Amino acid sequence: KVTKPEEYIFETPFWKQPLSLWDDMQTVGLRSTYVASAFAAPIMINQNDGLIVNISYYAGRKHMSNVAYGVCKAAVDRLTADTAFELKDHGVTVISLYPGLVRTESVMRNKDCFDLSNSESPQFIGRCVAALAGDSNRHSETGKILIAAEVAQKYGFTDIDGKQPKSLREQLW
Repeated sequence: KVTKPEEYIFETPFWKQPLSLWDDMQTVGLRSTYVASAFAAPIMINQNDGLIVNISYYAGRKHMSNVAYGVCKAAVDRLTADTAFELKDHGVTVISLYPGLVRTESVMRNKDCFDLSNSESPQFIGRCVAALAGDSNRHSETGKILIAAEVAQKYGFTDIDGKQPKSLREQLW
């Protein structure tokens, strides 16, 4: 738990952050996405159907928070586009999904550091994935970045608290 603002390194300049933050972002955030895709692809190719949803974020499109996070998310978006290209003729759809602020355990431990008024539950993100998986026309979205709040509007569902999170599309530029 962050108890003092100076303990919150996520928004400090990159040269003041530990190099381990970069390593963690690339290993956990990017490598795990690549590995999961590499292992899932042959199974999906064999069944000529599948959906890979990579969780990314607006920081992949513009500077938000820090360099390591933004570079990782930009790489996830590129991984999505490139794997979608290679899998398009095999019936496999690959999407980058941009949630809003998700009420993860870490966020909730540090809730005083965040504005939770438009936040999303982890279950909301699951509902997005389920809606996409159930759409027989999902392949038209392959390689694209989708925003979780807009997916919910398209498929007509809300978060577990009944709220409809707002799209943060304006944060893309």
